[in-house]
Amino acid sequence: MSWWWAGAIGAAKKTFDPNDVPPKYQSVALVLGVTGIVGNSLAEILPLADTPGGPWKVYGVARRPRPAWNADHPVEYIQCDLSDPHQTHSQLSQLTDVTHVFYVTWASKPTEAENCEVNGNMFRNLLDAVISNAPNLQHICLQTGRKHYIGPFEILGKVEPHEPPFHEDLPRLDVPNFYYTLEDILFEEVKKKEGLTWSVHRPSVIFGFSPYSLMNIVGSLCIYAAICKHEGKKLRFTGSRGAWNGYWDVSDADLIAEHQIWAAVDPYAKNEAFNCSNGDVVKWKHLFRVLAEQFELDIEDVGEEGGSEASLEEMMKDKGPVWDEIVKEKGLVPTKLEEVGNWWFVDLMFGVETSLDSMNKSKEHGFVGFRNSKTSFLTWIDRMKSYRLVP
Repeated sequence: MSWWWAGAIGAAKKTFDPNDVPPKYQSVALVLGVTGIVGNSLAEILPLADTPGGPWKVYGVARRPRPAWNADHPVEYIQCDLSDPHQTHSQLSQLTDVTHVFYVTWASKPTEAENCEVNGNMFRNLLDAVISNAPNLQHICLQTGRKHYIGPFEILGKVEPHEPPFHEDLPRLDVPNFYYTLEDILFEEVKKKEGLTWSVHRPSVIFGFSPYSLMNIVGSLCIYAAICKHEGKKLRFTGSRGAWNGYWDVSDADLIAEHQIWAAVDPYAKNEAFNCSNGDVVKWKHLFRVLAEQFELDIEDVGEEGGSEASLEEMMKDKGPVWDEIVKEKGLVPTKLEEVGNWWFVDLMFGVETSLDSMNKSKEHGFVGFRNSKTSFLTWIDRMKSYRLVP
C-alpha cells in the first residue's frame, strides 16, 4: 500500500523482505471488533510494512471464534466478550505492551436507553482493563458515526436532525444517544493517564466487507441481488423517491481505517472529532445500475421520479429457504439469511433523502485521503464474491 500522507509524518517506506529478521515493533494496536466492517480493514492494513507508525503488532478482539475470512491477517486473535467485566479484565489487562486502541465495535439493543447502558459498559470495561495496565498507551481511537447528527434509529422522523452537510462543531441533539455516552466515557477516562490522547471518527454508511457486521449495506444488497437473479426477477429499488434521487456520501472501510491510523500517529490530529467520508457524492439510482450489472440483472422501472416505498425486510422475511438453495447450488460458504441480510438497516437508509458531511476539518488537519465511491462499491462486491459469500 502506498500512503499518500507518509511523507508528512515521516513514516518509513521500506518494504520488508519475508526473509528479513522480524522487525522490532514500534507500535502495538489493540483492535476491538476485529471481525467487524472496519475492524477487518484495520486487521489487514495495520500489519503492512509501510503503514505509518509501524512496524505494528496487532491484537484483535471479537466475541466470536475467529472466522475463516479473517484468519489470513497477521493478528493475535483474542476471543473476548467486552460486556463481561471479569472476562475483559482477565484477558485484556495482560496486554501490557499496547500503545494504541482502536474501538470499532458496538452492540445493538432494542432501545437507545439499553444501547447507552450496554455499549457504555463495554467501553468502560475495556478502558478499565487497559489504561492502568499498559504503561506505554498513547492514543485511543473511538468510532461512532452519522447518528451523532441525526439521532438514534428509533427517533428518526420524530426529532429534527441537523441539516446537512454535517460538520463536527454541530451541538449534540437533545436525545439519548450511545455515541454521546461513549464520548463522555472517553473524555473522562483519558484524564487518568498523563499524555494519553484520543480521536473520534464519524463515518457515513460504510462500504466494506464483514459478514458479521450489523450494518453491512453492500453485503445485504449483494444477497438481495442474488435472490432476484435466482428467482428470475428484476432488481427493485425499495426505498423512497427522495432516496433514489437524493445526494449521499459514503465511507469506504479501508479509508476509515487509514483515517484512524492517521489520527493515532499524527500529532496534528490529537484530541479531535472528525467526520470520515469518501469525499465525493453519489446517488443510489446510479449505484443500483452498478449492482444490477454485477449480477446481470435488469432494474425494475420506477418511473421518472423513482422509488417504490417498499420494505426490503418485508420482502425478504420468507426468503430463507431460497437463500439455502442458492448456497447449496452455487457452493457458497454456508450462511443463514438472517445472519447476513441486514434488511432493517437497508430500509432505514433508503428512507433518507440526503446525507452529506464536510471533510474540511480532516483536510485542514492534514488528512487528504479519498475514495471513488463507485469503485469502492465494486471493490466490496468483488470481495463478497471472492470469498464465496454470494455467487
